[in-house]
Parts: sequence; structure tokens; C-alpha cells
Amino acid sequence: MSTQIAILPAGVWGTALAVPAAAGGGAVRLWRRTPGWSWGWDRGHPALPGLRLPDNVAACERPEEAVAGADLVILSPAGAGLRAVCRLVRPHLRPDAIVVTVTKSIEPETHLLVHQVVGEELPAHRERIVALSGPNFAHEVAAGLPTGAVAACPDLALADRVQEVLMTDRFRIYTNPDRTGVELAGALKNVIALGVGISDGLNLGDNARAALITRGLVEMARLGRAMGANPLTFAGLAGMGDLVLSCTGDSSRNRRAGLAIGRGQSIAAFLAETGLTVEGVVTTRAAWQLARRCEVRMPITEAIYQVLYEDLPPLAAMERLMARPRAHELEEVAEAKLDPPESR
Repeated sequence: MSTQIAILPAGVWGTALAVPAAAGGGAVRLWRRTPGWSWGWDRGHPALPGLRLPDNVAACERPEEAVAGADLVILSPAGAGLRAVCRLVRPHLRPDAIVVTVTKSIEPETHLLVHQVVGEELPAHRERIVALSGPNFAHEVAAGLPTGAVAACPDLALADRVQEVLMTDRFRIYTNPDRTGVELAGALKNVIALGVGISDGLNLGDNARAALITRGLVEMARLGRAMGANPLTFAGLAGMGDLVLSCTGDSSRNRRAGLAIGRGQSIAAFLAETGLTVEGVVTTRAAWQLARRCEVRMPITEAIYQVLYEDLPPLAAMERLMARPRAHELEEVAEAKLDPPESR
């Protein structure tokens, strides 16, 4: 029997994911939250010009129509809309459905990761949530360009099933049991991409960009370890892979927002002018608060927070980072100095 897949909502990323989802021949149903798109002539998305979705992809006007009988339910809203979408689908999910999340955020009020938010809203499916993440620009996935991703769940059998259903010869998926690390990496890379964009907007050079990416990755892994994640996850597709893409790719919304800030525009003006959802803005505050709660050093994240929320001039933020006290690159060295062998 072919797999039935629901994707909600049919935003840019949700629509793009319909391409690999449909490749296996199963039925794919997209819930288009905004009625009136002319699916009859292009069967795609206004932000994905040239895309024609396969014939086994159907548009649905109601979320319950999309979800009914689905084996896999892919939730693809922005972070702010995650709870609302969960509540729409909750009464209609099959008990054995696998819930796949592709949202990259930390809930600002609660500091919950995506699977924790979904688990609260869909308690019957709390153990059946798989995070799908990686260095994936929607327009490239929609165009069938080679892409890597990771499906993460403590129950690897569920991650394997998602891999089996969604992987194609152009959309390669790996599995990982570290769902916390994968989700945290996907959210935190947006913060560092904002910082890299600011640096590039200030014309601080390629060396500064490379240093911010590298030390930003250290911060991501540092917080991840404090929250129980595997530090090695941050060296993988959801960590280093997505970080490099978001910090260097011209299609990165967070990088574009950072560039605007570095060139003198306020984040409020950028958001108003573009109408874009830039997840890194709210994630910066959540990450900074999490770091304080976990007593984790994240100087780059703190500097970006000060720029966004305390009106620190971007150049002053970069100068503060460069003026920090001398430090070891490897944390084990610093820990050994503070706690010599004879005292351990």
C-alpha cells in the first residue's frame, strides 16, 4: 500500500517538500492556508516560480481533509504558528501517524524546542515525533537539486521510516537519534547567520566571517551539551551544514536581515519593508535567555542580542567581541587549568 503524506501548511518549504514526498508514488496532500492560489495552472507556489508539482500532489482547503488517513504528517509552519497548526490537526490524526517537524525555532515564551511544543499539543503522538532538518533552501529542493538532510528521533525505527518514505536520489536523508541536538542546531544557526550578515554588512571581511561561523558553532554545541545533546550532532548536516548555508547563502533570510542591520537599517524597518519571517530574531532572545539559565558562555549570541534588543551599535558589538580576554580554543584545556589532575 502506498504511503499517504500530509503537509501543513503549504508555505514555501512545505510546498517544496512535496517534490521529494511525491517521488515515491504515494498520495501527498497539501493544506493551502491561503485560498485563491491558482493551482490549476501552475500547481506550485508563488514564491517557487517554475515549479509544477507532480500529479499525485493534491491541494486541500481544510486541514482535516489533508490529515485524514495520513501515515506521515509533516508540520511546516513558522515557529509562531506551530501550536495553532497542531491544534487544527489534533482531532484528525491517525493514532499510528508519524509527525514530522521541519520548523526551526525555540518558543520564545517557554524556551521549548519544537518537539516539546508539538508533544504538549499532540500528547498522544509525543513518542512519534521526528525532526527533519539540514542545509535545505526550499527553491533548490523544489528544483530537484542534490540536497542532504537528517531525520532525528530517539526511536530510530521512526527516523528510518521517514528516511525510507522521503529519501530520493536527489534528497538524501541520514538518521540520528539526537532529536534535541538536531532541533537546537537548526534554531541556533539562525542567530549566528544574523551575526555573520551584520559582519558582512559592516564589510569586516572574509576572515571575520570565518571566525564567526567557527566560534558560533562552538557556542551552539556548548549550549547543546548543556541541554543533553550530542556535541557531534553539531558537526553534521543540521549543525555545521545548515550553519554554513545560512551564513553564506544569498537566499538566507537571517543573513539578509543581518546585512541590512550592518548597513544601518533597523531590524524593524527590514521586517516591515520585506514582510519576511526571520526566525533568528526571536530565537536570539530565547537563546540568550537559555544560555543564562544553563550558565553557558555564548558571547556571539549575547552580542547579537544586544544589537537587536539593547540598541548596541553593530560595530561596537564586534569590537567588544574582539576585546574579550584571552582564551583557549579547546574547552578541555581551559577546564584542565581550572581543575588540575591532582585536584580531580
